[in-house]
Amino acid sequence: MKISLLGLGFFFATGILAQESDSTTFSKWEHSASLNFNFFQDAFYLLPTYEVNKSHLHLGARYNYEDINTFSGWVGYNFMGGDHLAYVITPMVGGLVGRTNAFAAGALIQLDFSRFSFYSESEYVFDIVAYGNDYFSNYFYTWTDMSYALTDWLAVGLSVQNLRTYQSSPDIQRGLLVSTSVKDVDITGYFYSSLTADPFFILTLSKDFDIVCK
Repeated sequence: MKISLLGLGFFFATGILAQESDSTTFSKWEHSASLNFNFFQDAFYLLPTYEVNKSHLHLGARYNYEDINTFSGWVGYNFMGGDHLAYVITPMVGGLVGRTNAFAAGALIQLDFSRFSFYSESEYVFDIVAYGNDYFSNYFYTWTDMSYALTDWLAVGLSVQNLRTYQSSPDIQRGLLVSTSVKDVDITGYFYSSLTADPFFILTLSKDFDIVCK
């Protein structure tokens, strides 16, 4: 519980750093922080992520994402555009250190059309040293959400994951999502199930903000 409280403190403290400016003499860095609370039948863990974007540059950091007790760092290039169909596509390369030590290549895809939204985080992990006999040395990882905004503050949809869950090998989970916003903080609940693992629940808190530098 201590790690959860510390994580929440860090998460909401980031809002203090947010600044806004219309001056073209300033450089804007777009930040996104999130905390994912993963509730399994016999376990719980926290999954924090942090992303920074400046024009085409993308930087990212994750913990407990690809595997438990594993940190990953990412760098990518943003391709963005569109009018009726807005898109941001970001190919990335990264490295993992911890329980899993690996190189990885992946992509972020964000598509928005009217009230429909598609978001996907995918990567292929090249494991340097496999952890235990139950783990594949290399594996494909994806987290994909498809949602529809019922109102300006409520969205529902479907989610699919192919990941290493707590104490398991890569497995496909399918689930439902419900998302809302409270004071600029996005709150999303996921419920997943699969043929080989017990159902589990994820609660995600995320906040976007800008830091403007001279």
